[in-house]
Amino acid sequence: MTPDSPADVSDSSSGLAATWQLLLGIGILMLGSGLQSTSISLRAALAGFSVPVIGIVMSCYYAGYLLGTATAPRLVLRVGHIRVFAAMAAVAAAAILVQGLFVQPFTWALLRAVSGLCFAGLYVVAESWLNDRSSRATRGTLLAIYMVVLYIGLGSAQFLLIAANPATTRPFMLAAVMISLALVPIALSANRAPEIALPRKVSYRELYRNSPLGMVAVTMAGMITACVYTMGPVYAQRIGLGTTGVATFMGISILAAVVGQYPIGRLSDRLDRRTVIAAVCVVAALSGAVLVIVHDPSRLLFYATTALFSSTAFTLYSLGVSHVNDHLEPTQMVAASSALLSLNGLGAVISPILLGTLMARFGPPAYFATLAGLALVLSAFALWRKRRREPVDADMKGAYIAAGPQGLVTRIAASSRVPPSPDTSERAPG
Repeated sequence: MTPDSPADVSDSSSGLAATWQLLLGIGILMLGSGLQSTSISLRAALAGFSVPVIGIVMSCYYAGYLLGTATAPRLVLRVGHIRVFAAMAAVAAAAILVQGLFVQPFTWALLRAVSGLCFAGLYVVAESWLNDRSSRATRGTLLAIYMVVLYIGLGSAQFLLIAANPATTRPFMLAAVMISLALVPIALSANRAPEIALPRKVSYRELYRNSPLGMVAVTMAGMITACVYTMGPVYAQRIGLGTTGVATFMGISILAAVVGQYPIGRLSDRLDRRTVIAAVCVVAALSGAVLVIVHDPSRLLFYATTALFSSTAFTLYSLGVSHVNDHLEPTQMVAASSALLSLNGLGAVISPILLGTLMARFGPPAYFATLAGLALVLSAFALWRKRRREPVDADMKGAYIAAGPQGLVTRIAASSRVPPSPDTSERAPG
């Protein structure tokens, strides 16, 4: 049976029909999540928080997120998907509302950690549910749709800032409304809740022995994307952009991430992934360097270069995961995802603090200079690894894994129903 057969088309249609409520809920949730992150960064800057403090506050989200990915599967096993989703959505909405009432760094740091923990739980529930509703024939298509929904929701959320003054409590209230409404289509779904199983862990030493570049790429990807999500609004505000300009900058930064996924992924399936990783990093570094060197770029150059950076740099996580899986047995892939997620989260915790410190010392140019520097370091490491190991045989490579902006929670959730298989259709976590 070919991928284009009527049976496969029917399977995809039925899979989409069974998951539209979930996808709708996730899309609404992303509107709240994207608006929350950007509005908090902007409000912190307007409230006079120093840039290093903003970096620390924003990084607390990822610390909570790491904790949530470890605890949420166990909580789901105890009380069920719907209860966990409802509880996490309620607490996440309350956390953002309280942040609007108490504009204090310490309070915000704690509440950002709470938000991260809650969103990790929401993603675990949603993605395990999505995996449960998909079959071998439809999983890749559904997870690709899921990834697009994530990026479009996060990117579109940036433009909600235009209708909400970031100096007021309106963005916080609007984000809370979106998070609360995301619960409605999922809670009213007539489908049964899926089962879930805890993932088996794999040691970092074993993972590094199999794929040093994959581990480093996943970590660096976490650092780069966290810098964009958390400090991008601060950078845009510091270079003099108004609310509309900040929304446009962040919207382009996030939406452009979708553009490079397919062509770069296809290229990496045909060439040595290390070469592709190095090339992508060079392009990202050069685009970042342009905005450091050119002090007063035109609006077209500024936004086009920003889009080029995101469309390349935001593929590094997917490239890193794909490279790791090229060196693993199928039975190791689900277990390895937990370690990769932790590494990605660790990078995300560190980088906003690092970038905040550098921006306080060197000003706004440190934003793209840091991003370009991280990309160059990864490029150099990829080229060094090329000299240390022969490329993976083309017949042994897995398919490119287009991972969404929230990391590998989908891979963890995939262990709930479907055992890993040598078939490459089983290798797409979303």
